[in-house]
Amino acid sequence: MKQQLLVVLFIFFGLFLYTRLFGAIPFSVTSVTTTKSNLFKVTGTAKATAIPNTAKLSLGLTKTSDSVASAQNQVNTVVNKIIDDLKKLGIEEKNIKTTNYNVNPQYDFSAGRQTVTGYTVTQSLEVKVKPIDKTNQAIDIATADGANLVGGITFILDDKTIKELEQKARKEAVANAKEKAQSLANAAGIILGKIIDVQETSRPNGFRPMVAKVDQISGEETTLPPGENTIEITVTLFYETR
Repeated sequence: MKQQLLVVLFIFFGLFLYTRLFGAIPFSVTSVTTTKSNLFKVTGTAKATAIPNTAKLSLGLTKTSDSVASAQNQVNTVVNKIIDDLKKLGIEEKNIKTTNYNVNPQYDFSAGRQTVTGYTVTQSLEVKVKPIDKTNQAIDIATADGANLVGGITFILDDKTIKELEQKARKEAVANAKEKAQSLANAAGIILGKIIDVQETSRPNGFRPMVAKVDQISGEETTLPPGENTIEITVTLFYETR
């Protein structure tokens, strides 16, 4: 035991004398950095579909009169009636907003000079309808009240439903990509490592906007089938290979 202690003390004493006489003992450290650029890339796609639960439509009115005040009064009377009746239908006031209001003079050039003959006032409303089964009634009510501009009808999904569909499609797209990656790797004799990157693209495929003319939707009850909305997600996985 004493001999071992003496050996240790002798070594430390020797190191002390070396550093005092010759400086620090040099050490060599080698740093190795590797970069793996041969990545295995594969994509997977999935779709999720649901029936729309919200409708957006554009309702409006245009009136021409010999004065601005007269045209405005006519438009205001009809628009206020439309809004009141839509609220009675159960559509909240926050879901009814003005998107356009124009006052344009009308000219007559027949006498060889420009003459103002009247003024046209136009007001457009964007109405969000939920539940969607009230859409037909909303259009019929508006046109019965005097709306002569109807168009831009779209059937959409609310934000909560969109997120749920995206999550469902995302999981299926990732599973599809992983299954494809393993199948390709087995066929090619490649050993897959860990996933080091993920990229996603999404593509909504919804109901296209519709434009309806008043003379087409008056008389009989309006019928607008909403169809289905589809969300498509593509996921790209990047694997290391071994």
